[in-house]
Amino acid sequence: MRHVTWWWLSALVSAILLILLVRLWVGMNDYAVVHEQLVTAEEVDAYLEDWQKYVSDSQVEIEPMRKIRTGIFVQSLSFFNSTEVSLTGYIWQHYRSGIDDDIRPGRGEVGFVFPEQVASNGDTNTREAYRIPYVDANGPGEVIGWYFDAVLRQPFDYKKYPFDHKTAWIRMWHKEFWRNIVLVPDFSAYDDLDEVDEYVKNCKLLDEPSSSDLCVFGIDKDMVLGTWEREDTYFDYAKAYYDSDFGISTYVGQHQFPELRYNFVLKRNFENAFIVYLLPLLLVAMLLFAALLTVSNKEELSGRFGFNTSGFIGACSALFFVVLLAHIQLREQFGGSGIVYIENFYILMYILLVLATTNVYLFSVRPRRGFDWILYEDNMVFKAAYWPVVLSCLILITLGVSQ
Repeated sequence: MRHVTWWWLSALVSAILLILLVRLWVGMNDYAVVHEQLVTAEEVDAYLEDWQKYVSDSQVEIEPMRKIRTGIFVQSLSFFNSTEVSLTGYIWQHYRSGIDDDIRPGRGEVGFVFPEQVASNGDTNTREAYRIPYVDANGPGEVIGWYFDAVLRQPFDYKKYPFDHKTAWIRMWHKEFWRNIVLVPDFSAYDDLDEVDEYVKNCKLLDEPSSSDLCVFGIDKDMVLGTWEREDTYFDYAKAYYDSDFGISTYVGQHQFPELRYNFVLKRNFENAFIVYLLPLLLVAMLLFAALLTVSNKEELSGRFGFNTSGFIGACSALFFVVLLAHIQLREQFGGSGIVYIENFYILMYILLVLATTNVYLFSVRPRRGFDWILYEDNMVFKAAYWPVVLSCLILITLGVSQ
């Protein structure tokens, strides 16, 4: 085939592969809603039936379950590192007069525990903010609110970085966590959700929801999240399984106890990671391709381009150190994690640099047998196949990670 035919064929295949890769990226960037979300008080009661059945079937005498309505409002959020998130905000609990008096926190006491808390940003990380009596359909009671400032350690999945979504959660126990006291979401406390029916309508769970179908509540709308965007918030329960009773003979939460969690899903801004990590890799790939175009057997072209094998190897060495330094910078962010998605691009670039250097060396020594394709039309096969092969590898990597 003529040179023009080779290049047109390469361009056509590359364009098709690029469109497919972009479509895969768009799919990876979509958030799949969690169907275990609890969105109404009725769903909470239905979920807790399993725990009530477990208690009734247990041979150990356990006190009747008591529910404490609990709400949360997050005012600030930041990630310290790959495993720690810093949070500030308010938590409140409702205690019914004459029913919950024996478990109601006293003045200065905190009514909840963060089991995943590892540190605090201040000396007084949790303090009582208000204590207000009220009367509702269930009778008189008291709502107690606390301001908290805590650092929680959690495992985050960075496998799809920079298309990852972080689901951070705040897991809460009652202060007397050894008793049969279950925290339940205070759905009615949020201004945007005046009625449960409206809440269900706004937070409906679809098979393929768009961002407009998701309900975000309990987070300050003016919160500065940096490179993140709010995607979803919801309550759910995590069943507890512990191999210890904490030395408390009456501890009831060792097996299947429902621990309340407030979850918030954050979506990473792809643009920032693209500029910092992907764009330099793209430029390195283009520079390597440009260097390959200088490879020629014709003295006129090689003289015009200044091509020689040692010069090409030197250029590849310089590109290698550029990729290596960027790779080290990326790896430092995810020291405790496995290989993230974008890291495969760096590995692919190392392989391309080795293959390109080997190809140019063989082209220069002109082996007589088995390498006729390298000498064909000034290494046209390798040049024309460069971008289709690169894009095909990226698609295979993307498919492997997105599964």
